[in-house]
Amino acid sequence: MIVSKFGGSSVATAAQIKKVKAILDADKSRTVVVVSAPGKRAKGDTKVTDLLYKCNDAVRMGCSSREIFSQIEERYISILDDLHMEKASFQEVLDEVRQKIDAGYGPDYAASRGEYLNARLIAKYFGWNFLDTEGVIVFKNDGTVDPETYENIKRKVKPNQKYVVPGFYGSDREGRVKTFSRGGSDITGSLFAKACDAEKYENWTDVSGVFSVNPMLVPDAKVVPTMTYQEVRELAGVGAGVFHEEAIAPVYFTTIPINVKNTNKPEDAGTMIMPSREGDTIVGLSAKTGFSRIVVRKLMLFKQRGIRHALLTMMQVFGVRPSFSMYGIDSVVWFFETKLASESVLKTMCDRLKKDFSLDAVTVDAGYGVLGVVGQGIASHPEVVARASTALMEAKIPITFINYGASDTSMLVGMPEGMADDAQKVLYKALFC
Repeated sequence: MIVSKFGGSSVATAAQIKKVKAILDADKSRTVVVVSAPGKRAKGDTKVTDLLYKCNDAVRMGCSSREIFSQIEERYISILDDLHMEKASFQEVLDEVRQKIDAGYGPDYAASRGEYLNARLIAKYFGWNFLDTEGVIVFKNDGTVDPETYENIKRKVKPNQKYVVPGFYGSDREGRVKTFSRGGSDITGSLFAKACDAEKYENWTDVSGVFSVNPMLVPDAKVVPTMTYQEVRELAGVGAGVFHEEAIAPVYFTTIPINVKNTNKPEDAGTMIMPSREGDTIVGLSAKTGFSRIVVRKLMLFKQRGIRHALLTMMQVFGVRPSFSMYGIDSVVWFFETKLASESVLKTMCDRLKKDFSLDAVTVDAGYGVLGVVGQGIASHPEVVARASTALMEAKIPITFINYGASDTSMLVGMPEGMADDAQKVLYKALFC
């Protein structure tokens, strides 16, 4: 069997849903389909999930979600009309969802309803079974997926049956709806692929695979034919948005291949993601901006047992979770997403850190980008560092740090965030051309 996940752009309109049906009809082994909420229909449009978050915000402020929810109703009713489907029974489902949002079921419930509604609609259109993930995908108290999820899925998915599954959510141990982070429908698909021991997991989107660099920056960028699980994780961690970085985890220790394909060009081969591969060392590069840097200094810092854990614990109290780290003999540098904390929160946090740990200095500044050059065995190719640093120097792009050797699959380069796009263009030319 094949598990197929279709992203928001693939199920945004009736015309797109018809394309999905044609893809499924072309291969009868595609028997489990995971769907996202309707995405943008065109530039400037709003995703259904974003509208649902706005509904919850309105309720949180003491207002009804009715006005905003009417836009969501219009999206689904329009799809039903274009597919020539009956609307009355679906209107009842829409009404129930809005009433629960207004009753204060919370942000996770609200956000999850885009996938829930779309899966119900598509299941009815296909004549397939709708399989809700509430109570099937179970989250532990720490936010990770409980292993019992796999047994739940195995019990639910019957041989010779076909299922449409909503992505993005499950429920906690108390039965409350809980979502993954944005883009988490990829994780749902991966969970089902592992539980069902699928021969393949297809991830259908609006591009023909994973590109070696953002094609909006480099128009002649090529699709990478084959990548490893770890390469995809590393590339997603620095901003590549085709595949969710956490979605690799469920299949990481299996041999299930993941095929990233284009719903609008199903004949394209796409990118095959495998446990291992042959070929070139470097497969891609990407950059992510919006980082701040915190620098902690103290003489003999690491003579204090457990100091790093204690510092991180204190930072997490203030909502700061570092993405990247580097260590000196008497210092630590962490990069975290700037949006995690306001300036006032950061000032309070720094004052607290300095006082509680008797630090010599704590500083925070913003405006950083982190670029990753990704490829298996890159740690054995120091010439990549030389070529990259030389190219950036010649382009007059300042390097704030280079992290080489911490991973055998990626090299990280820091720079002012306003230069991240130029840095990608420069390094693509230096390393791929």
